[in-house]
Amino acid sequence: MATVDAAQAAESGARPAWGGAFGLLWGAAVLSSFGDALRTAALPLLAASLTDEPLLIVSVTACGYLPWLLFGLLGGAVADRVDQRRAMWTVDAVRAVLVGGFALAVALGHASIALLICLAFALTTLQTLFDNAATALLPALVDRAALGSANARLMTGQRIAGGLLGGLAVPLLLAVGVAAPFAADAVAFLVAAALVASLRTAGPERAPRPSGSTLRGEIGEGLRVLGRDRALRALCAATALCNVGMGALIAALVVLVTGWLGAGPGGYAAAMTAYTVGSLAGGAVNGRVVARLGRVRAVLVAGVVQVGALVVMGSVRELGALVGAMAVFGVMGMVWNVNTTTLMQERSPEGMLGRVSAAFRTLAVAGAPVGAVLGGVVAGAWGLNTPALLAAGFFVLSVAALGFGRGR
Repeated sequence: MATVDAAQAAESGARPAWGGAFGLLWGAAVLSSFGDALRTAALPLLAASLTDEPLLIVSVTACGYLPWLLFGLLGGAVADRVDQRRAMWTVDAVRAVLVGGFALAVALGHASIALLICLAFALTTLQTLFDNAATALLPALVDRAALGSANARLMTGQRIAGGLLGGLAVPLLLAVGVAAPFAADAVAFLVAAALVASLRTAGPERAPRPSGSTLRGEIGEGLRVLGRDRALRALCAATALCNVGMGALIAALVVLVTGWLGAGPGGYAAAMTAYTVGSLAGGAVNGRVVARLGRVRAVLVAGVVQVGALVVMGSVRELGALVGAMAVFGVMGMVWNVNTTTLMQERSPEGMLGRVSAAFRTLAVAGAPVGAVLGGVVAGAWGLNTPALLAAGFFVLSVAALGFGRGR
Protein backbone atom coordinates (compact mmCIF):
# COMPACT_ATOMS: atom_id res chain seq x y z
CA MET A 1 0.00 0.00 0.00
CA ALA A 2 3.00 2.28 0.18
CA THR A 3 2.76 3.49 -3.41
CA VAL A 4 -0.91 4.35 -3.05
CA ASP A 5 -0.26 6.14 0.23
CA ALA A 6 2.46 8.31 -1.29
CA ALA A 7 0.07 9.42 -4.00
CA GLN A 8 -2.62 10.23 -1.46
CA ALA A 9 -0.30 12.41 0.61
CA ALA A 10 -0.73 15.04 -2.14
CA GLU A 11 -4.53 14.83 -2.05
CA SER A 12 -5.37 18.34 -0.89
CA GLY A 13 -8.45 20.18 -2.08
CA ALA A 14 -9.56 17.59 -4.67
CA ARG A 15 -13.36 17.51 -4.59
CA PRO A 16 -15.98 15.90 -6.84
CA ALA A 17 -18.35 18.28 -8.60
CA TRP A 18 -21.84 18.34 -7.10
CA GLY A 19 -23.49 19.27 -10.37
CA GLY A 20 -22.43 16.26 -12.42
CA ALA A 21 -22.71 12.51 -12.27
CA PHE A 22 -21.46 12.33 -8.70
CA GLY A 23 -24.25 14.62 -7.49
CA LEU A 24 -26.85 12.32 -9.03
CA LEU A 25 -25.26 9.23 -7.49
CA TRP A 26 -24.98 11.01 -4.12
CA GLY A 27 -28.64 11.96 -4.21
CA ALA A 28 -29.68 8.42 -5.05
CA ALA A 29 -27.53 6.94 -2.28
CA VAL A 30 -28.80 9.40 0.34
CA LEU A 31 -32.44 8.87 -0.62
CA SER A 32 -31.99 5.11 -0.48
CA SER A 33 -30.41 5.39 2.98
CA PHE A 34 -33.31 7.52 4.19
CA GLY A 35 -35.83 4.99 2.91
CA ASP A 36 -33.83 2.12 4.38
CA ALA A 37 -33.86 3.82 7.79
CA LEU A 38 -37.63 4.19 7.67
CA ARG A 39 -38.15 0.56 6.75
CA THR A 40 -35.52 -0.80 9.15
CA ALA A 41 -37.13 0.98 12.08
CA ALA A 42 -40.71 0.16 11.10
CA LEU A 43 -40.32 -3.54 10.29
CA PRO A 44 -39.50 -4.76 13.84
CA LEU A 45 -42.30 -2.60 15.26
CA LEU A 46 -44.74 -4.09 12.81
CA ALA A 47 -43.45 -7.59 13.54
CA ALA A 48 -43.92 -7.06 17.28
CA SER A 49 -47.52 -5.97 16.65
CA LEU A 50 -48.21 -9.18 14.71
CA THR A 51 -46.67 -11.72 17.10
CA ASP A 52 -45.24 -11.98 20.60
CA GLU A 53 -42.91 -14.85 19.60
CA PRO A 54 -39.32 -13.51 19.96
CA LEU A 55 -37.85 -15.98 17.45
CA LEU A 56 -40.22 -14.82 14.72
CA ILE A 57 -39.52 -11.15 15.45
CA VAL A 58 -35.76 -11.73 15.35
CA SER A 59 -36.16 -13.72 12.11
CA VAL A 60 -37.37 -10.58 10.33
CA THR A 61 -34.11 -8.81 11.19
CA ALA A 62 -31.98 -11.89 10.48
CA CYS A 63 -33.42 -12.23 6.99
CA GLY A 64 -32.12 -8.74 6.31
CA TYR A 65 -28.54 -10.10 6.70
CA LEU A 66 -28.69 -13.69 5.45
CA PRO A 67 -28.66 -12.88 1.70
CA TRP A 68 -25.22 -11.27 2.05
CA LEU A 69 -23.83 -14.58 3.23
CA LEU A 70 -25.67 -16.54 0.55
CA PHE A 71 -25.45 -14.22 -2.47
CA GLY A 72 -22.91 -11.49 -1.63
CA LEU A 73 -20.11 -12.94 -3.78
CA LEU A 74 -22.56 -13.67 -6.60
CA GLY A 75 -23.79 -10.07 -6.50
CA GLY A 76 -20.22 -8.85 -6.89
CA ALA A 77 -19.60 -11.09 -9.89
CA VAL A 78 -22.80 -9.92 -11.57
CA ALA A 79 -21.87 -6.28 -10.86
CA ASP A 80 -18.59 -6.80 -12.78
CA ARG A 81 -20.49 -8.27 -15.75
CA VAL A 82 -23.34 -5.85 -16.33
CA ASP A 83 -23.90 -2.16 -17.02
CA GLN A 84 -23.73 -0.95 -13.43
CA ARG A 85 -25.95 2.07 -13.92
CA ARG A 86 -28.69 -0.04 -15.46
CA ALA A 87 -28.35 -2.65 -12.72
CA MET A 88 -28.68 0.01 -10.02
CA TRP A 89 -31.75 1.77 -11.33
CA THR A 90 -33.43 -1.53 -12.22
CA VAL A 91 -32.84 -2.86 -8.71
CA ASP A 92 -34.22 0.31 -7.15
CA ALA A 93 -37.28 0.20 -9.38
CA VAL A 94 -37.95 -3.43 -8.41
CA ARG A 95 -37.45 -2.58 -4.73
CA ALA A 96 -39.91 0.31 -5.09
CA VAL A 97 -42.55 -2.06 -6.47
CA LEU A 98 -41.93 -4.61 -3.71
CA VAL A 99 -42.07 -2.08 -0.87
CA GLY A 100 -45.01 -0.24 -2.45
CA GLY A 101 -46.94 -3.50 -2.71
CA PHE A 102 -46.07 -4.29 0.88
CA ALA A 103 -47.28 -0.86 2.02
CA LEU A 104 -50.59 -1.53 0.30
CA ALA A 105 -50.87 -4.93 2.00
CA VAL A 106 -50.20 -3.32 5.38
CA ALA A 107 -52.78 -0.58 4.75
CA LEU A 108 -55.39 -3.21 3.85
CA GLY A 109 -54.63 -5.29 6.94
CA HIS A 110 -53.01 -8.20 5.09
CA ALA A 111 -49.55 -8.03 6.67
CA SER A 112 -48.11 -11.23 8.17
CA ILE A 113 -44.82 -12.37 9.66
CA ALA A 114 -44.23 -14.58 6.62
CA LEU A 115 -44.69 -11.57 4.32
CA LEU A 116 -42.29 -9.48 6.43
CA ILE A 117 -39.63 -12.19 6.29
CA CYS A 118 -40.01 -12.57 2.52
CA LEU A 119 -39.77 -8.81 2.01
CA ALA A 120 -36.63 -8.47 4.15
CA PHE A 121 -34.96 -11.37 2.35
CA ALA A 122 -35.88 -10.15 -1.15
CA LEU A 123 -34.77 -6.55 -0.53
CA THR A 124 -31.39 -7.55 0.86
CA THR A 125 -30.84 -10.03 -1.97
CA LEU A 126 -31.33 -7.18 -4.45
CA GLN A 127 -29.08 -4.97 -2.31
CA THR A 128 -26.13 -7.33 -2.82
CA LEU A 129 -26.14 -6.33 -6.50
CA PHE A 130 -26.92 -2.65 -5.95
CA ASP A 131 -24.21 -1.97 -3.35
CA ASN A 132 -21.46 -3.78 -5.25
CA ALA A 133 -22.43 -2.05 -8.50
CA ALA A 134 -22.39 1.36 -6.76
CA THR A 135 -18.92 0.74 -5.29
CA ALA A 136 -17.60 -0.34 -8.69
CA LEU A 137 -19.21 2.59 -10.53
CA LEU A 138 -17.99 5.44 -8.31
CA PRO A 139 -14.33 5.46 -9.53
CA ALA A 140 -15.64 5.97 -13.08
CA LEU A 141 -17.62 9.07 -12.05
CA VAL A 142 -14.94 11.10 -10.24
CA ASP A 143 -11.27 11.88 -10.73
CA ARG A 144 -8.92 9.55 -8.91
CA ALA A 145 -7.64 12.38 -6.70
CA ALA A 146 -11.23 13.13 -5.60
CA LEU A 147 -12.16 9.51 -4.79
CA GLY A 148 -11.54 9.85 -1.07
CA SER A 149 -13.58 13.05 -0.86
CA ALA A 150 -16.38 11.41 -2.84
CA ASN A 151 -16.51 8.46 -0.43
CA ALA A 152 -16.52 10.84 2.54
CA ARG A 153 -19.42 12.83 1.11
CA LEU A 154 -21.37 9.68 0.29
CA MET A 155 -20.92 8.16 3.74
CA THR A 156 -21.63 11.42 5.55
CA GLY A 157 -24.78 12.03 3.53
CA GLN A 158 -25.96 8.48 4.18
CA ARG A 159 -25.31 8.87 7.91
CA ILE A 160 -27.30 12.12 8.02
CA ALA A 161 -30.19 10.63 6.08
CA GLY A 162 -30.22 7.27 7.82
CA GLY A 163 -28.93 8.10 11.29
CA LEU A 164 -30.61 11.45 11.90
CA LEU A 165 -33.41 12.31 9.48
CA GLY A 166 -34.74 8.78 9.19
CA GLY A 167 -34.96 8.35 12.95
CA LEU A 168 -36.82 11.65 13.30
CA ALA A 169 -39.23 10.87 10.46
CA VAL A 170 -40.34 7.39 11.61
CA PRO A 171 -42.52 8.54 14.55
CA LEU A 172 -44.10 11.25 12.40
CA LEU A 173 -44.92 8.78 9.63
CA LEU A 174 -46.24 6.18 12.08
CA ALA A 175 -48.60 8.84 13.42
CA VAL A 176 -50.07 9.00 9.90
CA GLY A 177 -50.45 5.23 9.67
CA VAL A 178 -48.52 1.99 10.04
CA ALA A 179 -48.11 1.73 6.26
CA ALA A 180 -46.71 5.26 5.86
CA PRO A 181 -42.99 4.45 6.44
CA PHE A 182 -43.12 1.75 3.79
CA ALA A 183 -44.91 3.98 1.30
CA ALA A 184 -42.27 6.67 1.87
CA ASP A 185 -39.55 4.05 1.35
CA ALA A 186 -41.10 3.06 -1.98
CA VAL A 187 -41.13 6.71 -3.12
CA ALA A 188 -37.48 7.08 -2.08
CA PHE A 189 -36.54 4.03 -4.17
CA LEU A 190 -38.42 5.40 -7.19
CA VAL A 191 -36.73 8.79 -7.05
CA ALA A 192 -33.32 7.14 -6.51
CA ALA A 193 -33.93 4.94 -9.56
CA ALA A 194 -34.75 8.01 -11.65
CA LEU A 195 -31.57 9.78 -10.53
CA VAL A 196 -29.34 6.82 -11.40
CA ALA A 197 -31.12 6.29 -14.73
CA SER A 198 -30.32 9.91 -15.65
CA LEU A 199 -26.56 9.30 -15.38
CA ARG A 200 -24.86 9.73 -18.74
CA THR A 201 -21.25 9.09 -17.71
CA ALA A 202 -19.79 5.91 -19.13
CA GLY A 203 -19.10 3.14 -16.64
CA PRO A 204 -15.73 1.45 -16.22
CA GLU A 205 -14.32 -0.39 -19.23
CA ARG A 206 -14.22 -4.18 -19.07
CA ALA A 207 -12.00 -6.63 -20.86
CA PRO A 208 -13.89 -9.21 -22.94
CA ARG A 209 -14.75 -12.31 -20.92
CA PRO A 210 -13.01 -15.50 -22.02
CA SER A 211 -15.12 -18.00 -23.91
CA GLY A 212 -16.92 -20.32 -21.54
CA SER A 213 -16.49 -18.05 -18.53
CA THR A 214 -18.99 -18.76 -15.74
CA LEU A 215 -20.10 -16.77 -12.71
CA ARG A 216 -18.63 -19.44 -10.46
CA GLY A 217 -15.29 -19.18 -12.23
CA GLU A 218 -15.35 -15.38 -12.08
CA ILE A 219 -16.07 -15.46 -8.34
CA GLY A 220 -13.09 -17.79 -7.93
CA GLU A 221 -10.93 -15.46 -10.02
CA GLY A 222 -11.86 -12.53 -7.79
CA LEU A 223 -11.00 -14.47 -4.64
CA ARG A 224 -7.65 -15.53 -6.12
CA VAL A 225 -6.78 -11.92 -6.98
CA LEU A 226 -7.71 -10.93 -3.44
CA GLY A 227 -5.55 -13.70 -2.01
CA ARG A 228 -2.50 -12.80 -4.13
CA ASP A 229 -2.52 -9.06 -3.39
CA ARG A 230 -0.96 -8.58 0.04
CA ALA A 231 -2.47 -5.13 0.56
CA LEU A 232 -6.00 -6.15 -0.46
CA ARG A 233 -5.72 -9.30 1.66
CA ALA A 234 -4.70 -7.20 4.66
CA LEU A 235 -7.57 -4.75 4.10
CA CYS A 236 -10.04 -7.62 3.87
CA ALA A 237 -8.71 -9.26 7.05
CA ALA A 238 -8.81 -5.90 8.86
CA THR A 239 -12.42 -5.38 7.76
CA ALA A 240 -13.45 -8.79 9.07
CA LEU A 241 -11.70 -8.34 12.44
CA CYS A 242 -13.05 -4.81 12.84
CA ASN A 243 -16.62 -6.00 12.31
CA VAL A 244 -16.29 -8.80 14.84
CA GLY A 245 -15.32 -6.11 17.34
CA MET A 246 -18.18 -3.85 16.24
CA GLY A 247 -20.63 -6.71 16.62
CA ALA A 248 -19.46 -7.29 20.21
CA LEU A 249 -19.74 -3.59 21.05
CA ILE A 250 -23.14 -2.94 19.47
CA ALA A 251 -24.74 -6.07 20.94
CA ALA A 252 -23.72 -5.16 24.49
CA LEU A 253 -23.72 -1.35 24.40
CA VAL A 254 -27.22 -0.97 25.81
CA VAL A 255 -26.46 -3.17 28.83
CA LEU A 256 -23.08 -1.48 29.31
CA VAL A 257 -24.81 1.92 29.55
CA THR A 258 -27.97 0.94 31.42
CA GLY A 259 -26.52 -1.84 33.56
CA TRP A 260 -22.80 -1.23 34.21
CA LEU A 261 -23.11 2.57 34.24
CA GLY A 262 -26.68 2.68 35.50
CA ALA A 263 -27.40 5.57 33.14
CA GLY A 264 -30.78 4.38 31.85
CA PRO A 265 -32.33 4.92 28.40
CA GLY A 266 -31.32 8.58 28.42
CA GLY A 267 -27.69 7.64 28.77
CA TYR A 268 -27.96 5.18 25.91
CA ALA A 269 -29.56 7.84 23.70
CA ALA A 270 -26.75 10.27 24.60
CA ALA A 271 -24.12 7.67 23.69
CA MET A 272 -25.71 6.92 20.31
CA THR A 273 -26.16 10.62 19.55
CA ALA A 274 -22.50 11.25 20.36
CA TYR A 275 -21.48 8.47 17.97
CA THR A 276 -23.63 9.87 15.14
CA VAL A 277 -22.37 13.43 15.64
CA GLY A 278 -18.81 12.14 15.78
CA SER A 279 -19.31 10.26 12.51
CA LEU A 280 -20.49 13.42 10.78
CA ALA A 281 -17.48 15.31 12.11
CA GLY A 282 -15.23 12.52 10.83
CA GLY A 283 -16.60 12.94 7.33
CA ALA A 284 -15.93 16.68 7.51
CA VAL A 285 -12.30 16.42 8.69
CA ASN A 286 -11.28 13.34 6.71
CA GLY A 287 -9.77 15.29 3.81
CA ARG A 288 -7.51 17.30 6.10
CA VAL A 289 -6.44 14.17 7.98
CA VAL A 290 -5.50 12.42 4.74
CA ALA A 291 -3.69 15.49 3.39
CA ARG A 292 -1.57 15.58 6.54
CA LEU A 293 -0.95 11.86 7.12
CA GLY A 294 -1.56 10.07 3.84
CA ARG A 295 -4.35 7.56 3.43
CA VAL A 296 -2.78 4.46 4.95
CA ARG A 297 -1.37 6.26 7.97
CA ALA A 298 -4.77 7.93 8.49
CA VAL A 299 -6.37 4.48 8.68
CA LEU A 300 -3.74 3.19 11.09
CA VAL A 301 -4.06 6.25 13.34
CA ALA A 302 -7.86 5.94 13.25
CA GLY A 303 -7.61 2.30 14.32
CA VAL A 304 -5.23 3.06 17.19
CA VAL A 305 -7.42 5.90 18.47
CA GLN A 306 -10.49 3.65 18.29
CA VAL A 307 -8.69 1.09 20.44
CA GLY A 308 -8.12 3.79 23.05
CA ALA A 309 -11.77 4.87 22.91
CA LEU A 310 -12.94 1.28 23.42
CA VAL A 311 -10.64 0.84 26.41
CA VAL A 312 -12.14 3.99 27.95
CA MET A 313 -15.67 2.65 27.37
CA GLY A 314 -14.84 -0.61 29.07
CA SER A 315 -12.80 0.70 31.99
CA VAL A 316 -14.01 4.18 33.04
CA ARG A 317 -17.31 3.99 34.92
CA GLU A 318 -18.59 7.46 34.08
CA LEU A 319 -21.28 8.38 31.56
CA GLY A 320 -19.41 11.51 30.47
CA ALA A 321 -16.32 9.46 29.67
CA LEU A 322 -18.36 6.99 27.62
CA VAL A 323 -20.17 9.75 25.70
CA GLY A 324 -16.84 11.41 24.88
CA ALA A 325 -15.31 8.07 23.87
CA MET A 326 -18.30 7.33 21.61
CA ALA A 327 -17.87 10.72 19.89
CA VAL A 328 -14.17 10.04 19.28
CA PHE A 329 -15.00 6.52 18.16
CA GLY A 330 -17.47 7.95 15.63
CA VAL A 331 -14.95 10.44 14.22
CA MET A 332 -12.26 7.83 13.79
CA GLY A 333 -14.75 5.24 12.54
CA MET A 334 -15.71 7.48 9.65
CA VAL A 335 -12.04 8.13 8.82
CA TRP A 336 -11.42 4.38 8.91
CA ASN A 337 -14.43 3.51 6.71
CA VAL A 338 -13.86 6.20 4.10
CA ASN A 339 -10.20 5.38 3.60
CA THR A 340 -10.37 1.58 3.73
CA THR A 341 -13.10 1.77 1.06
CA THR A 342 -11.04 4.17 -1.04
CA LEU A 343 -7.92 2.01 -0.72
CA MET A 344 -9.92 -1.02 -1.79
CA GLN A 345 -11.22 0.87 -4.84
CA GLU A 346 -7.72 2.06 -5.76
CA ARG A 347 -6.02 -1.32 -5.31
CA SER A 348 -8.61 -3.50 -7.07
CA PRO A 349 -7.74 -4.50 -10.66
CA GLU A 350 -9.87 -2.92 -13.37
CA GLY A 351 -13.05 -4.87 -13.99
CA MET A 352 -12.88 -6.75 -10.67
CA LEU A 353 -13.98 -4.13 -8.15
CA GLY A 354 -17.46 -5.61 -7.81
CA ARG A 355 -16.04 -8.98 -6.76
CA VAL A 356 -13.49 -7.49 -4.37
CA SER A 357 -16.07 -5.24 -2.71
CA ALA A 358 -18.39 -8.25 -2.41
CA ALA A 359 -15.75 -10.14 -0.46
CA PHE A 360 -15.33 -7.16 1.87
CA ARG A 361 -19.06 -6.80 2.48
CA THR A 362 -19.66 -10.53 2.93
CA LEU A 363 -16.95 -10.73 5.57
CA ALA A 364 -18.28 -7.61 7.26
CA VAL A 365 -21.78 -9.05 7.51
CA ALA A 366 -20.44 -12.40 8.73
CA GLY A 367 -18.23 -10.78 11.37
CA ALA A 368 -20.99 -8.81 13.12
CA PRO A 369 -23.11 -11.75 14.39
CA VAL A 370 -19.96 -13.63 15.44
CA GLY A 371 -18.94 -10.60 17.49
CA ALA A 372 -22.44 -10.25 18.94
CA VAL A 373 -22.36 -13.85 20.21
CA LEU A 374 -18.86 -13.40 21.65
CA GLY A 375 -19.92 -10.15 23.30
CA GLY A 376 -22.87 -11.86 24.95
CA VAL A 377 -20.68 -14.71 26.21
CA VAL A 378 -18.01 -12.48 27.77
CA ALA A 379 -20.62 -10.11 29.25
CA GLY A 380 -22.27 -13.02 31.04
CA ALA A 381 -18.99 -14.55 32.18
CA TRP A 382 -16.85 -11.53 33.16
CA GLY A 383 -19.05 -8.44 33.37
CA LEU A 384 -21.12 -6.04 31.29
CA ASN A 385 -18.10 -3.86 30.46
CA THR A 386 -15.98 -6.65 28.97
CA PRO A 387 -17.49 -6.64 25.44
CA ALA A 388 -15.99 -3.17 24.89
CA LEU A 389 -12.59 -4.51 25.95
CA LEU A 390 -13.07 -7.54 23.69
CA ALA A 391 -13.85 -5.14 20.83
CA ALA A 392 -10.63 -3.27 21.62
CA GLY A 393 -8.73 -6.54 21.25
CA PHE A 394 -10.21 -7.20 17.82
CA PHE A 395 -9.40 -3.65 16.72
CA VAL A 396 -5.79 -4.22 17.80
CA LEU A 397 -5.71 -7.30 15.55
CA SER A 398 -7.30 -5.28 12.74
CA VAL A 399 -4.64 -2.55 12.97
CA ALA A 400 -1.96 -5.25 13.04
CA ALA A 401 -3.38 -6.79 9.85
CA LEU A 402 -3.25 -3.40 8.12
CA GLY A 403 0.29 -2.83 9.31
CA PHE A 404 1.33 -6.17 7.85
CA GLY A 405 -0.07 -5.22 4.44
CA ARG A 406 1.49 -1.78 4.41
CA GLY A 407 4.76 -2.95 2.93
CA ARG A 408 3.25 -3.45 -0.50
